[in-house]
Amino acid sequence: MKRIVIFASGSGSNAENIISFFREKPDTTVAAVLTNKSSAKVLERCDRLGVPAFYFNKPAFRDSDTVVQLLKGLQADLIVLAGFLWKIPSNLIEAFPDKIVNIHPALLPKYGGKGMYGDRVHQAVKENKESETGITIHYVNENYDEGAIIFQAKTDVVPSDDANSIAQKVHQLEYEHFPKVIAKLLS
Repeated sequence: MKRIVIFASGSGSNAENIISFFREKPDTTVAAVLTNKSSAKVLERCDRLGVPAFYFNKPAFRDSDTVVQLLKGLQADLIVLAGFLWKIPSNLIEAFPDKIVNIHPALLPKYGGKGMYGDRVHQAVKENKESETGITIHYVNENYDEGAIIFQAKTDVVPSDDANSIAQKVHQLEYEHFPKVIAKLLS
């Protein structure tokens, strides 16, 4: 049985999509969801879906091996960042080499780096009059959004799009592709 642990900071729509996808797969499970926000909506989703969820604070994440030990205890085969906004510390990357993946709401290397997430990315795509955007699934390294690219999918951006409509197009790509890419990585 392959075991996924998801890190999320927000509403958890991608986390729920991944959990639902793998409920149909007998050889893989989402072992837990971890969050850095005690008020994150993802915790409500986990409660409703019956998935264990854990909150951790900055010192547990950055200044100790608490989160690494939790992940080892959960026997994580793959760590999936789904809307998780903190930079991953080196001790976690070293403990799980090539086992941490992230999804970014743009076609990296464009619109990546510190502070580029969510609506900020979509607004920048609109302001720069891009004709396309999309998603990038990549391995996590010690720098924001610079790990090796695993997969990209594109969508058109038309002049009438605003940041919200761009976000909707990107979310559809996330929901369609992220679970399938995770499954492929685990096979």
